[in-house]
Amino acid sequence: MSNILITGSSGLLGSSLVEKLSTEGHVLYCISRKNKFLSPNIYPINIDLSSDFDIQQLPNEIDVIYHLAQSDRFREFPEGAMDVFNVNIQSTAKLLEYARRTRVKKFIYASSGGVYGKSEYPFHENSPINPPGDLGFYLGTKACSEILVQSYASIFNVIVVRPFFLYGHNQKDKMLIPRLITNVINRKVVVLQGDNGIRINPIHCSDAAIALSKLLNYNTNSTFNIAGLDNFTIMEICNFIGTINTIKPVFKFEESVPDLVADISLMKKHLHVPQNNLLDFISDATI
Repeated sequence: MSNILITGSSGLLGSSLVEKLSTEGHVLYCISRKNKFLSPNIYPINIDLSSDFDIQQLPNEIDVIYHLAQSDRFREFPEGAMDVFNVNIQSTAKLLEYARRTRVKKFIYASSGGVYGKSEYPFHENSPINPPGDLGFYLGTKACSEILVQSYASIFNVIVVRPFFLYGHNQKDKMLIPRLITNVINRKVVVLQGDNGIRINPIHCSDAAIALSKLLNYNTNSTFNIAGLDNFTIMEICNFIGTINTIKPVFKFEESVPDLVADISLMKKHLHVPQNNLLDFISDATI
C-alpha cells in the first residue's frame, strides 16, 4: 500500500479518486480548503493552494502525488489571473520541489484536453498543442505546468493526464454538462458552433478515477488522454435532454469550429475502458 498525497481532493475528480483509492487500503493525505472525509485511512490537510503555503505543512513520507487541483476562477480573466496562476503554476512548482526533497516516487499531474485546441480528427497524446497565443490564460498555465512537471522526469516518475469534459453528480453548475441541462430545461439559448455544435467525448468521473488509480502501477513517464468511449455533438446532447423533458431546445448558431475529441487508445490499453454513457447519466440526473 502507498502513502498518497492528493490535491483538489474535494473536487469532482479528486473526490472520486479518494473514494476509489480508500477502498484499496492506501493512506491518503487530502489537500483541500473544505475536506470532510470520514475514514481511518484519510487525513485531511486544509491548505489554500492559491496562497503562499508552506510545504512544511505536508507529510514527510509520501510515495505518490496526484496534483488535481484547479482554480475556481478559471473563467475570470483577467480578474482571477493570479488565483489561477498560484494554483496552476506556483503550487505545482512548490509541490515538485517538495516531491524531490522527500523522495517521492511518482508525480501525476492533471492538465486539460483543452491544450490541444480543436481539430477535425481525434487528438492523440503526441498531437501538437495549441500555440501559446491561442491557448488563453487558463490553458496557458496548464501547458506551462506540464513543462514544469516533465522537467523532473529524470528524478521521479512523471505522468500527465489530460481529461476531456468530466461529468458526474454534484458537479459545479458552471461546467459544461450541468450548464447544458440547466439551459435546456429553463429554455435558455444554447450557442452552437456550426450546424450541430462541436463533437466531444466526455468521461464520467468514476471512469476517470479508475483510470487514474491504475497509474499507481504504471512506471513509465507518459501522457494520457482521459475521455469517454462515445462521441456526441452539443446538439445531440441538448436534443436528448429536451426529449426526456419534453422541451424543445433553443439554439443560436455561430461560425463553425472543429471538434474536441480525444483518441483514448492508450488509456484503453494501459489503464481502463470507460463503462459509463453520458446519455444514461443525463437520464438519471434529469428524471
